[in-house]
Amino acid sequence: MDRNKTKGLDPALAARAEAMHARDRWSALTILAVLWATLIYTYAVVPHGFLQSPIGIVLAVSGALLLLFNTSSVLAMLSHYREDRDHIYGQDLHNLDLNRQRLRDLSLRPAHVDTDPGAP
Repeated sequence: MDRNKTKGLDPALAARAEAMHARDRWSALTILAVLWATLIYTYAVVPHGFLQSPIGIVLAVSGALLLLFNTSSVLAMLSHYREDRDHIYGQDLHNLDLNRQRLRDLSLRPAHVDTDPGAP
C-alpha cells in the first residue's frame, strides 16, 4: 500500500518534509563519502607488501564488502525514504510541532505555578 497516495501532506508540511528529507539525504551521502575516502586512504597508505599476506587479502576483501553493503544499504534507505516521505516525515513533523507547542505553553505559564506550594 502506497501511503503517499492514500494521504498526502498539505503544501506547507510537504515543503518541510522535503527539507528534512534533503538534509537526511545530504547527511547520509556525506557519511558514505567519508567512509569511502577513509577506506581508500587506508588502502593507499598501507604498505602493499602487507596486502600480499593472507591477512592483507582478508582485510582488502572485507573492506570491499563493507563498502558494497554500506553503499547499497544507504541507497536502499534513501529510496525507501523517498517512497514513504509523507508518512515518515509527517509523523516527525507532527511530534515536533506538538513539542514546540508544549514548550511554548510552558514558557507562558506564570512564575508562581512552578514554585513549591509549601514554600513561604
